Amino acid sequence: HVQLQASGGGSVQAGGSLRLSCAASGRTTSRFSLAWFRQVPGKEREFVAHIGWTGRDIYYGDSVKGRFTISRDNAENTVYLQMSSLKPEDTAVYYCAADYWDISNYYSPNGYAYWGQGTLVTVSS
Repeated sequence: HVQLQASGGGSVQAGGSLRLSCAASGRTTSRFSLAWFRQVPGKEREFVAHIGWTGRDIYYGDSVKGRFTISRDNAENTVYLQMSSLKPEDTAVYYCAADYWDISNYYSPNGYAYWGQGTLVTVSS
């Protein structure tokens, strides 16, 4: 049984920083590729960042490149999303996602079988 628990959301002013965490529990989580997506009401879930199970494959959505950094700590079974230079348009519910091994369609929610509950990030201008 796999569970993902996201945390770290909150309210911040534009230009500020936040770090999201997502703790994975269950079998063989070290073989997980992990990702962050975000969603605002009325819009599709948007790809934010992905880190492969080896830690070597890292990808970012165009809107967050250069501002967000994804990382993982296999000893803690946790993936992080460091968000800097936040903008009001970054306001969304952020979800962590996971699945085993390499994921070819890492940019699509369909690539992941496991999802966390979401954490709200609000950026004010």
